[in-house]
Amino acid sequence: MKTLKIIVVLGVLGGLGALGVLYSGWYPMGADVPHNRLTYWALETLRERSIARATRNIKVPPLDEPQMLLAGGADYNDMCTSCHLKPGKTESEFTLGLYPQPPNLALSAEAHGHAHGDADASDAAASAARQFWIIKHGIKASGMAAFGKTHDDARIWAMVAFLQKLPTLNEVQYQILTARSPTDLGHEDHEAAEAAPQAENAHAH
Repeated sequence: MKTLKIIVVLGVLGGLGALGVLYSGWYPMGADVPHNRLTYWALETLRERSIARATRNIKVPPLDEPQMLLAGGADYNDMCTSCHLKPGKTESEFTLGLYPQPPNLALSAEAHGHAHGDADASDAAASAARQFWIIKHGIKASGMAAFGKTHDDARIWAMVAFLQKLPTLNEVQYQILTARSPTDLGHEDHEAAEAAPQAENAHAH
């Protein structure tokens, strides 16, 4: 009984201490001040276990279709390179300013230091499922957006197909695979032309 009372008292004191730290504002929240080792380990472990659980039942479609690779490459180049870089680019204002720094996806998982994050990095299906989930749902308080709100699954899988190839590409190959086709550019220009009169009318009213 005495032991139980000691455990309860210690638990209460620990809870009060934690609340004291939270409300004191003592913990540094600036992105230019790294987490201490314990906090970093706790956040990394929570993230990886959560992603592993969420991706358990994701079915990975065939990712070797050339059209998927081309579509995913163009999207990656437009949306991701400012944070996740590309062949021949080793840093940007975002990579220098974000904490934790986003991985350079033009490198292998081992090379950019996130091999532990790719559950079974040697398992292409597990790696692809993880990439799909992260692109679709994002990661809280990391700067990684949830693109599932604006992109359907097929488009996200195309980006995953490209990501699987990205570490093997040189600068010239990357340039070829990420170029928008004239059809895509024409479609975007057509949409922009349609939107312009609408915007002017809205402004006039």
